[in-house]
Amino acid sequence: MNRTLPQRGPAKEIPPLLSTTLNMPGCDARGWVVVDRVVDGLAMGGTRMTTAVTEPELAGLARAMTQKLALVGLPIGGAKAGIRPGPADAGDRPRLMRAFGRAAAPLLHGGVYLGCDQGTTYADRQLAFEAAGYDITRRTGTTRLTVGWSELWNHMADITGFGVAVAVLGALRAAGTRAPQRIVIQGFGTVGRAVAHHLAARGHRVVAVADVRGTVEDPRGLPVTELIALTDGDGTIDRTRLPATVRMHGSERAWLHLGADVLVLAASAGAVDEDAVPAARAGTVVEGGNMSCTGPARRLLRESGHVVLPDVVVNVGGAAATGCVLAGLAPSDLPLPRLSAWLRAWISDRITRNCELVQELAASGSTDPVAQLLASSGALRPSVTAAGP
Repeated sequence: MNRTLPQRGPAKEIPPLLSTTLNMPGCDARGWVVVDRVVDGLAMGGTRMTTAVTEPELAGLARAMTQKLALVGLPIGGAKAGIRPGPADAGDRPRLMRAFGRAAAPLLHGGVYLGCDQGTTYADRQLAFEAAGYDITRRTGTTRLTVGWSELWNHMADITGFGVAVAVLGALRAAGTRAPQRIVIQGFGTVGRAVAHHLAARGHRVVAVADVRGTVEDPRGLPVTELIALTDGDGTIDRTRLPATVRMHGSERAWLHLGADVLVLAASAGAVDEDAVPAARAGTVVEGGNMSCTGPARRLLRESGHVVLPDVVVNVGGAAATGCVLAGLAPSDLPLPRLSAWLRAWISDRITRNCELVQELAASGSTDPVAQLLASSGALRPSVTAAGP
């Protein structure tokens, strides 16, 4: 690659377009929706449900979503919703999701799509949409589907992890690597499991996986298919049924210290901070989750010689697939297998291109390749932003 991008500074930071608290009668939960930008009448993002989610956290995630969508060339702004359940909500999740759907209905119908994120499932999303009377497939301008929205996503459940794997494979190609690589995956939820599946299928060796209980390791390679079968929906591995060759580490961040060529971060934000950088052994660090590295840690990793692929160019598969349908970019009336193949090819192309550009900018000395790429593309100029939903 011989492209040269101009050295412009990042766009001036502006506050979110909209930040609102949701009123959910009959629930003990607190809820918010933050819309960072609206582009061509649309904004989108996931719904995060944790006991610690905050409005400022959602603002940061909504801004990251704006960046992700801009970098893949989708004319949609970023948004994020959050639900913080209260003690009284623990026993009736469907009631909580229906209350959320009713409260968010005006935004959904006004062009703010709210999908899944940490702590919510496709079933949760469906309950919220039904309560809101919202059907994305009936929106004018949306790609016409031959199957229901739920069926499409049951088929595409691995798409974000697939995109992360594409980024890893692209980085290895760019480095001229031909031999199977040792992979460590921090986080074994939907994204982490999909990454493990796709990389193992390409001949790479997943040597360690971390979940909330610690890290499991086999330097010769973990049996990925078996490991996935032993993992519950929350990403926790049943250690009582692991092969005898598997070692178990209970120490915090054991995954950071193990010998590996590639470290995929697919769990909580800030998993690698400044203090953790000296312990990182993998030559390539891939942010498969949202904000997996802090900004200073990202910079320090690069200065230490690590290749870093940031979240806004890697963790985009699910958002890009939804955005292609929402904006009507994906071809209409394709049978499900052909639509899936089209979306995967489109996403692969965008992720590969953006990872190449980020690596090229980092190699040329850029301290913030993503900001430079966004500034150079002009994708976030105010002129493309509509006034509101």
